[in-house]
Amino acid sequence: MRHARVVAVSAVAVSILAAAAWAQTSITPLPDNGPIQTASLEVDFSKTTWGDATAGQGKASACAACHGVDGNATVEMYPSIAGQSERYTAQQMALIATGQRTSGASVAMVPFVKDLTPQDMRDIGAYFATQKAASGIADDTAVTEGPYKDLKFYEIGQQLYRGGDVARGLPACMACHGPTGAGNPGPAYPHIGGQHASYVARRLQEYQAGHTGETDKAHFQIMATVASKLTEQEVQALGSYLQGLHDRADDVAAQSPASTPTAAP
Repeated sequence: MRHARVVAVSAVAVSILAAAAWAQTSITPLPDNGPIQTASLEVDFSKTTWGDATAGQGKASACAACHGVDGNATVEMYPSIAGQSERYTAQQMALIATGQRTSGASVAMVPFVKDLTPQDMRDIGAYFATQKAASGIADDTAVTEGPYKDLKFYEIGQQLYRGGDVARGLPACMACHGPTGAGNPGPAYPHIGGQHASYVARRLQEYQAGHTGETDKAHFQIMATVASKLTEQEVQALGSYLQGLHDRADDVAAQSPASTPTAAP
């Protein structure tokens, strides 16, 4: 089985604004069992300041066992959080601390986050936001049957990520997560480039299940609506594509020959 790194092409960035507008207006969220509340979290961030990455590094020491010292997890059941936006990381810790997020291995985080202050969460988020996200490899095995026959496996995910599927009402994932998967810190759309394929697939499957304990369900419902239209093959292919997604500059830097020092005159 061969594999390939997936490189993000910066030229596609010109289409992001139009794609984002279509994504935001074309998705009809799944029915909700209760009203969407305006308060995003029970943890009150209103009295906090911008996170302090230096302070956050010390506070994040307990995170290293699962997420890695620099936020690049080596065990696939745990997400890599290096390069994740401060706001998104802090929000997820708050959701876990308040019992609103209980999926996957999040229950294991409860003892580590339940006593954190909102400022602690922002500081930890700021630290991981300063770390460089790594990337893995994407599966380029040829698909031998089905609607995607003759494509490489990751190319299924690439098509959906970059172009969506208008016929099925699927917006391009990059409309919210960006061409390199770096996310958007404004509405707290997460950084997903380089994430473990199995973790991406599991999260998409959780969205497909359509159940959440979150008080503010707005973002969950958007993702649940999108994920509900994906086949299992597409879920796995998106995970593979995202695992290999990275900025082209990473390759350029890695392939550049070391500069040769010149002798002093």
